[in-house]
Amino acid sequence: MIQALRTPDARFADLPDFPYTPHYIDDLAGYEGLRCAYIDEGQGDRTFLCLHGEPSWSFLYRRMIPHFLASGARIVAPDLFGFGRSDKPVDDAVYGFHFHRNMILRLVERLDLLNITLVVQDWGGLIGLTLPVDAGFKQRLSRLLVMNTTLAVGASPSPGFDAWRAYAKLNPDLNVGALMGRGTPYLSAAEISAYDAPYPDQTYKAGARAFPERVMTHPDMEGVTESLAAVEFWSNQWNGPAFMAVGGADMVLGPPVMDILHGQIRGCSKPMLIPEGGHFLQEWGDPIAQAALAYFGDV
Repeated sequence: MIQALRTPDARFADLPDFPYTPHYIDDLAGYEGLRCAYIDEGQGDRTFLCLHGEPSWSFLYRRMIPHFLASGARIVAPDLFGFGRSDKPVDDAVYGFHFHRNMILRLVERLDLLNITLVVQDWGGLIGLTLPVDAGFKQRLSRLLVMNTTLAVGASPSPGFDAWRAYAKLNPDLNVGALMGRGTPYLSAAEISAYDAPYPDQTYKAGARAFPERVMTHPDMEGVTESLAAVEFWSNQWNGPAFMAVGGADMVLGPPVMDILHGQIRGCSKPMLIPEGGHFLQEWGDPIAQAALAYFGDV
């Protein structure tokens, strides 16, 4: 049994612009006893699967979900273990690439998600972009909406990432709300508090500590094999629509990194550049969601 903490529900009271009822599963195959939280809204025949990254949670998608719902789609936004309302294993070593990737695959199977529009950013992309390597997921996938992320194939994505990794290592009690506020200066105090909500204290932050170290910057790291296979899939096998948005102010996974990813995704749209957009590009999600839906023909 994996030792884990569970953030008290009271910390998630009165979330701004996020009225969605959480759903929980505590018996995913291979994760029995760990409670996975996810948002599941709408009942359309298209599903937007929205994957967050470090150190955020599904709250990050609150500006995009209303647009997806208005298009008549279903929206599923899970919280990775260690983040949001999901349980938080206390041992940093638990947080490997496959631990998270397999959890998403099992959740997709459990909910039987079909006709998926995969929506990814940051670690949501490092993991999510590798999901089609699994034949079962590939059959469920229809479209891609990708924001500031990368396929990590064994080298550092940028000097900005190296600086972020070093900072995270020196600050194990990461001030998540302040970090999100620096990256998105217009966030309200209530929004900053919502990003802090999952973490009552440092003992809940093993996932936030672990993720920067887990980015695959060396060829022998866990996840490189799947990422290399994903490059081949998106470059040579993918034949669906793909919409890309880029935050121009992101120093970690900004335009230079996204230019490389754009070249790896066959048929990808001309990137929508948000010049002032930071790393957490979903915070500029209203125009992005609207543009993506128009590109997909959903409006």
